Amino acid sequence: MAELSPLLKQATPVVVDHGEGVYLYDVDGKRHLDFTAGIGVTSTGHCHPRVVETARDQIGKLIHGQYTTVMHKPLLELTKRLGEVLPTGLDSLFYANSGSEAVEAALRLARQATKRPNVIVFQGGFHGRTVAAATMTTSGTRFSTGIGPLMGGAHVAPFPYAFHYGWDEQTATKFALRELDYLFQTVSAPTETAAFFVEPVLGEGGYVPANSEFMAGLRERADRHGIVLVVDEVQAGFGRTGKYWGHDHFGITPDVVLIAKGLASGFPLSGIAASQELMAKAYPGSQGGTYGGNAVSCAAAIATLDVIRDEKLVENAAERGRQLLEGARLIADKTPAIGDVRGLGLLVGTEFTTADGEPDGATAAAAQQLASKSGLLLLTCGAYSNVVRMVPPLVVNAEQVDDALKIWGDVVASVTAGS
Repeated sequence: MAELSPLLKQATPVVVDHGEGVYLYDVDGKRHLDFTAGIGVTSTGHCHPRVVETARDQIGKLIHGQYTTVMHKPLLELTKRLGEVLPTGLDSLFYANSGSEAVEAALRLARQATKRPNVIVFQGGFHGRTVAAATMTTSGTRFSTGIGPLMGGAHVAPFPYAFHYGWDEQTATKFALRELDYLFQTVSAPTETAAFFVEPVLGEGGYVPANSEFMAGLRERADRHGIVLVVDEVQAGFGRTGKYWGHDHFGITPDVVLIAKGLASGFPLSGIAASQELMAKAYPGSQGGTYGGNAVSCAAAIATLDVIRDEKLVENAAERGRQLLEGARLIADKTPAIGDVRGLGLLVGTEFTTADGEPDGATAAAAQQLASKSGLLLLTCGAYSNVVRMVPPLVVNAEQVDDALKIWGDVVASVTAGS
């Protein structure tokens, strides 16, 4: 009898029967508030009627049309529609299936376009689990341990994670940019550096937002040295931060944007967007794949774009995100075991620390597990797994946020009683 790999570690004990909106219903009929959204994937909620209808209709027409063999209407229509929401000038798209594939496609593009070998990533970033993407991931060693030797040419610079350093944000930012310049002098010369890869909000690294000074510093250095600025919007994009793209908060335009997760409301689809000029510098035939740009996934992505626009989900993410962040901070104000609460839009992280300020993964895990038993599904993140993250679908309403905060407040009070 076949079984799932024992290496798959389940975050909750829930066995799902069906999902609807912000809720998952288990096989016993219990309803759970899903503030994981499939790790930020079900952007329009579970089984949004318009996404379901569109996907069903497409399945009856064409399931798979391999896109280096034939073109199909959903692929062409999605490309046109994405042009309406992508940053100005990023008018060329390549599609794949997962965030990791998008990362590796952007890596290939940057190296071929610049004829340079090295890339710089930032401490705490998550870019995927395939070998190159795992090499570029520094949010935790579990993603790269035991699979070496890893890819050469990836170097790490600090991210302005102020709480981690115990500094204010301005000090952390100046330090991060100064260390980046030092990296240029000691490890990877600008003339050897193809790209920066950066998340506008660290995802697996602990839900830490970047800031305008830091991102402007990356943009200035990229322009000065001919380096490709790649912004990984896999988790932060498509309205989740309360703006369409996470980098929109910081006033910069990337050279490449990576997209996945919430793009197709749960159907596998990812992509990279760049200018036609930059794409043309890579080698012919260097992009491809069997399932990239799948017809059903593309149709679902078009429906997702429609729902985000028509239901004003970017605006909703901003409003509900403020409500969620403020509520989580009120809970933290009464809880010495919580060191920090931060986020952008519907990306909110609560960081647990011990009395002497050390990371407290045990209390975070206890809170996450008790929340799941109490009907609120959450996940942990951060290098020490001491951050509990809230990442609900963009369709979440004010009452549902209040319900989640009530459960969360009770959970935090329970697991920290006496601490």
